[in-house]
Amino acid sequence: MDEPSDIQRLVNNLFDGRRVASRLDAVVRAESLDMPDAVRDIVALLPPGRFTRGQLCDQLNSAITAHGYATWMGTVD
Repeated sequence: MDEPSDIQRLVNNLFDGRRVASRLDAVVRAESLDMPDAVRDIVALLPPGRFTRGQLCDQLNSAITAHGYATWMGTVD
């Protein structure tokens, strides 16, 4: 099985034991996990608010696709 991408690892970590997460939670977690700059840049594009996992993934996938990163960053679920 392939290793999850950095951004997928971030989402998995962020929703380990929780049902919702805020933009701030995601930004702080990306920093604390020492994610690559590209991942932190995508996370910084999230709008303010609280998200279920599905909502957060939709937001991240939209940003990833819009910036043309899907081919090397992948998408999240």
